[in-house]
Amino acid sequence: MDFTFTEEQQAAVEAAKAVFSGVAPDAVPSPALTAVAVAEDFDRPLWAKLAASDLLSLVLDAEYGGAGLDPIALCLVLRESARVLARLPLLETSAVALTVQRYGQPELGHELLPAVGRGELALTVAANGRTGHDGAELAVTARRDGEHWLLDGAQTGVPWAQTCDRIAVPAHTIDGHTVLALVPRTHQGVALAEQISTSGERFADLHLEAVRVDAGAVLTADGAWEWLRNLLATGTCALALGLGEAVLAMTGQYTGKREQFGHPVATFQAVAVQAADRYIDLRAMEATLWQAAWRISSGAQGALPVTGDVAVAKIWASEGVRRVVQTAQHLHGGFGADTDYALHRYHAWAKQLELSLGPAAAHEEALGDLLAAHPLGQPA
Repeated sequence: MDFTFTEEQQAAVEAAKAVFSGVAPDAVPSPALTAVAVAEDFDRPLWAKLAASDLLSLVLDAEYGGAGLDPIALCLVLRESARVLARLPLLETSAVALTVQRYGQPELGHELLPAVGRGELALTVAANGRTGHDGAELAVTARRDGEHWLLDGAQTGVPWAQTCDRIAVPAHTIDGHTVLALVPRTHQGVALAEQISTSGERFADLHLEAVRVDAGAVLTADGAWEWLRNLLATGTCALALGLGEAVLAMTGQYTGKREQFGHPVATFQAVAVQAADRYIDLRAMEATLWQAAWRISSGAQGALPVTGDVAVAKIWASEGVRRVVQTAQHLHGGFGADTDYALHRYHAWAKQLELSLGPAAAHEEALGDLLAAHPLGQPA
């Protein structure tokens, strides 16, 4: 098996490292020190740099001004962004853009995607449903009305909703079919109630009342929402991996300098074993991430549907990122809680990612259902 990334994917990583090298994780107020959002908007100057470096058009086809790379390349860039806690709707915008490119009408692609690549249009997704536990597509109803669709319902925890231009909203029809509507943020019948994430960013409670959307802005193809949902989950796993790697590096640097009894604490067996366990977590997170990203990118058949690989990646990512930051806090001692030190920010972001992924037990149950439904050895 060849796990080597292509030259184009490696070039994307180098470009991302160059852009993110100047990002300070503590450039906004700490979420621990403010009761409101840490900022009104995402990092627009950084967004412009990503556009100038062609990283916002990375996964777009050439006809839209992009490089035509795959979700693996996107996950590589997301991994780098999480190392510095880059405050951007990069995952949401890229995932929606890829879904429009794959499942949308050509007219919609030409309307939206070039603007996405130039950094002129930011997109987000309402993926949490009413409560964060039920399927997001069940929270909104959609019915056809001539050349339009009418949407009614509510979604919670929509990231960056107040500052993105369009919101991808999954909805169900009366016959149980799922559609995906791209709703302008400022649109008649759309209401946003302020929410604040664990990481201190602006989220929104989205309410839709008889929202009329042009039929051309609604993706009705089978599998569009499931594909987007899997891509969002896999991208979140990439964020968790990048964050965890940065935290473990911080912990190694700190324990290598902090001395007790005349020796660096990193040389103590108890410290070394805990750090080694977290390194194993990260390598498992990495392996399962690339398996899921490869299945999504290639469309390759397997013993289970791609949802099974995504479930395994989510199991490792949700538990692994929590264990990494908890161990880091423990090995930093009281210094880890110092709000002048960046570790507490990484902890807050890790908790937000864990909540976004959902509990590992739920993914294990879903994986068990897939194993029961698909006997191993038969392509799914």
